[in-house]
Amino acid sequence: VYDVFCERLAGFANLARHFHLSMQSGCDTVLWRMNRHYTADEYRTIVRNLRAAFENAAITTDIMVGFAGETDEEFAESLAFAEEIAFAKVHVFAYSRRPGTRAYDMGDQLTNAVKEARSHEMIRVTTATQQAFFKAQIGRTEEVLFEREIQKGVWEGYSMNYTPVAVASGTSLAGEIRSVRIESCTDTHCMGAVL
Repeated sequence: VYDVFCERLAGFANLARHFHLSMQSGCDTVLWRMNRHYTADEYRTIVRNLRAAFENAAITTDIMVGFAGETDEEFAESLAFAEEIAFAKVHVFAYSRRPGTRAYDMGDQLTNAVKEARSHEMIRVTTATQQAFFKAQIGRTEEVLFEREIQKGVWEGYSMNYTPVAVASGTSLAGEIRSVRIESCTDTHCMGAVL
């Protein structure tokens, strides 16, 4: 089912190659406690099919750490899953207890110190996957929609897979779509030259 759906999506020429698929956790037992109706393997299959249908697709997500009852083993499973999927970008956040929710009354609430440590570790791993994704863009030519000048003579925009790209230009590029050859990357951007 997923493969046919992804193949059909690929038939739309105006569809960007960026897919934000909410994950929350890469561990099935945590997903079950969250009342999520998918498994890590189903998520993995969707990502595989998207990457097969869309060349150089960027997969981004949200990951929660420290959900009620999350064990060290469950966190390690989620961490390994995030590394395996090799996300282009991840928003990592710690579970926050909210009155009126089912999770509020669950036992085994984690301490803030544990949640903070897990957040740092997940950010470390997903920052590495983001850097690997940026490096994989080097040598590619991408269409970039430029939005703003981020410093004197340096313009920022986003490629069709939502990669942040910066180029030096003596004239304004704001609002323009230009072909850019990606030449290098920093912690926050790919750097290139307008062709």
